[in-house]
Amino acid sequence: MSVRCEKLDIRPMEHRHLDQVLAIERDFAAPWTREMFLQELRQRWEASESLVALRAETVIGYVLCWFVADEIHIVNLAVYAQLRRRGVGRGLMEEVCERARARGMAIATLEVRCGNEAAIGLYESLGFKQIAIRKSYYADNGEDAIVMLKPLVPETSWP
Repeated sequence: MSVRCEKLDIRPMEHRHLDQVLAIERDFAAPWTREMFLQELRQRWEASESLVALRAETVIGYVLCWFVADEIHIVNLAVYAQLRRRGVGRGLMEEVCERARARGMAIATLEVRCGNEAAIGLYESLGFKQIAIRKSYYADNGEDAIVMLKPLVPETSWP
């Protein structure tokens, strides 16, 4: 049985969080660079949001998303390796979906590697459905991506 994380302290990402965010990012096959994160922080505008989950001022996870028309697109979600499967990713996803609802967004979308079964399971448990495959989407190894969608308001119909 895994231990669940206590209530998450979720805040907007700041420059001071970058070293910790990059430490988490190093665990991935095609990690984002410092410059990519800086670009997101520079472009913090009405159409983008970057959040971190903190425990005692230490970043344990983060999520980046864009708001496009009536859609929130989750661009990147990551959790410190030793704290995965303890509710951090779920908490971040629930928070961005709630923020999106408050902004009037109708749907949430994301892409996930076909081989990332843990992430797919998380997203499905949050109400996301697989709607398409993007062939050879990931440049590092040509892996396909699954496109997933979740309605954020009851009247939103499925495509």
